Amino acid sequence: MMKRPLSAVGRVAPLIRAGLIAGVVIAGLAYPLTAMAGYGIKAGSDALQSLPEELSVAPSAQTTYVYANDGKTLLTTFYEEHRKPTKLAHMSPYMTQAIVASEDTRFYEHHGVDPKGVARAFIANQQAGGVSQGASTLTMQYVRMALRDGAKSPKQAIEATEQTTARKLREMRLAIEVEKRHSKQEILERYLNSAYFGHRAYGIYAASQVFFSKSPRKLTLTEAALLAGLVKAPSAFDPAVTDQRAATDRRNYVIDQMLKMGVITAEQATTAKKTKIKLRLSSPPNDCVSVSRTHNDWGFFCDFLRSWWLEQPAFGRTAADREEALRRGGYRVVTSLDPKIQKYAMKHVLAKEKRKSKYAHGEVLIQPGTGQIKAMAVNRTYSLDQGDNGKHTDRAKRKEGLKGNYPNTVNPLLGGGDMAGYQAGSTFKIFTLLAALEDGKPLTTSFNAPPVFRSKYITSPGPSACGTHWCPKNSSKSMSGRQTMWSGFGKSVNTYFVWLEQKIGSEKAVRMAEKLGLKWRTDVDRMMAGPDRADGWGSFTLGVSDATPIEMANVFATLAAKGRYCEPLPVRSIALPDGKPAVFKGVEVARPRCHQAVKQDVALAATDAARCVTGYGAAKGECGGWETSPMVHAVLNRPVAGKSGTTDGNKTAWFCGFTPQLAAAAFVADPDNPDNVVGSGRGTISKFTVAETLKDALKGQPKLKFKEPPSSMVR
Repeated sequence: MMKRPLSAVGRVAPLIRAGLIAGVVIAGLAYPLTAMAGYGIKAGSDALQSLPEELSVAPSAQTTYVYANDGKTLLTTFYEEHRKPTKLAHMSPYMTQAIVASEDTRFYEHHGVDPKGVARAFIANQQAGGVSQGASTLTMQYVRMALRDGAKSPKQAIEATEQTTARKLREMRLAIEVEKRHSKQEILERYLNSAYFGHRAYGIYAASQVFFSKSPRKLTLTEAALLAGLVKAPSAFDPAVTDQRAATDRRNYVIDQMLKMGVITAEQATTAKKTKIKLRLSSPPNDCVSVSRTHNDWGFFCDFLRSWWLEQPAFGRTAADREEALRRGGYRVVTSLDPKIQKYAMKHVLAKEKRKSKYAHGEVLIQPGTGQIKAMAVNRTYSLDQGDNGKHTDRAKRKEGLKGNYPNTVNPLLGGGDMAGYQAGSTFKIFTLLAALEDGKPLTTSFNAPPVFRSKYITSPGPSACGTHWCPKNSSKSMSGRQTMWSGFGKSVNTYFVWLEQKIGSEKAVRMAEKLGLKWRTDVDRMMAGPDRADGWGSFTLGVSDATPIEMANVFATLAAKGRYCEPLPVRSIALPDGKPAVFKGVEVARPRCHQAVKQDVALAATDAARCVTGYGAAKGECGGWETSPMVHAVLNRPVAGKSGTTDGNKTAWFCGFTPQLAAAAFVADPDNPDNVVGSGRGTISKFTVAETLKDALKGQPKLKFKEPPSSMVR
């Protein structure tokens, strides 16, 4: 008797009963039969047995969140894939129901691979002569996502998603093992945290934020059904396009499936399907250029944070590794930025110099004893768009068609990155003062300072040369006469400080600057600071080297901390995704990095001299009857010390000031053209900016006094 030919289902059934789930039938369920030619049942089964049984799940890329010092105010985020893991308990029940209804209605009935789905897909694909239907369970899809996210090379990423028998075999084997090791709820949670929903949103948390600006816990039935429908084809069903018919049809399909499963009522389904799609789209900030327009000034601080991060070995061996950690590591970074102090700094900076000015006016504030940067303000807009910028102030560059970096720029005008900074003028006298005190010279060290001083330093012919010698001069006749460290510093007497520098050797002043954090970023500065040139660098004390506002603010923060130097730090805490602090060699990465750079007595003595500058007056000596910056104490009305500084021809104008609680440095210069003078009219704006900002920032805080220097530093 002739046997009746088996139907397609009949051919599949024995294999299913025999347990050959991953044999030839399942291997080819999503492909034409021709794809299996020559493979054979035994070969398929053997191949299956040789595949790995355990899924190695690499941590998914996660978004790094960056906050202000309150731990609540979001500055920005960094990500390649916007993603934040969320517990199933923190998701709307509608979401879990919708994703099962959309992707795998038999999810709770199978063990990773669905035999009925396999048979159905096999038949459909045979009849279609191609891929018309797949049979990937939700668990198999999760396996595919895990393999994709864990790929360490482009080749592995392709292998994780390519349409091949080998890939399907591997998915099935691993799906079965995943189901053995994890509960359905765990698999569902992992799936929803891995799925791609479009618009760079990976995982349900990001999708909820991007499409509805809410947390997954608050998703409604219609919202959950819409998101669940996106997973199959995010671009095809994108609800953010003008024509939402495809998105609506897909959403309604999911709602119908939920009804068939019995997780919602007919009334709920009818109401949900009639509801129009209402999106509340948001674009999560990414990187510093995405800082909120309302607080665009935070961009420069953010840029410094990123530069700092790329230098930290805790986050990788190379800068590229550290960049990847920032964008994929899911850190929670609480920065040192104080929004209130930043607001005050911006207010006073912009009051002196508007954003459209070709002159940059900026200010940095640092907390003594921790090095934490509290504010970075500058009269610029942090933006890559230079379309409406003003003319370049360098004539040669202007002829080349280049625009100036104002008002828009992303140049690190306050520190960080590769900018050298600006000549800081007489603020550098602090290094000579400290070096002399450390060398054993007391505050009473005196010299009859002439209007012009013939130094021992050799120089080339020029305005400041006396033959072959360098002959600096004072800016006014009133600076001449007998001076001590108090009066010489308070009046900023050039000839006194060049004489003092000669007494100790200029190399000691240079090395003091290095101890307090200065870096040499230009070829000239590196050459002059070298061991064979430093002792002949007489002009160093007058500030001919470049420095950044962050460096100079930190120098005076070190004095405020009684000689304890702390590396400038843009963070208060850095936590891993599990909440544990980021650690390197057993030490928290965000911990202040401090050491005693100069002896406490030396720092106290220098502070006493620096009090003369501001009009506050020294505790142990005479300031000489007048000072360069009396408005600082007059405005602040509390103990304050500091140092002003201008360069030859008024190319830059600085002021660095400090109280026991806070230190600040402000400058005005033309970053595009250092030879473009700011003019004498801008000589005092940095002084007022520092004084007014410190006044606002310290309002309500006690008026702490400086500790007086010991008598051994005065004799």
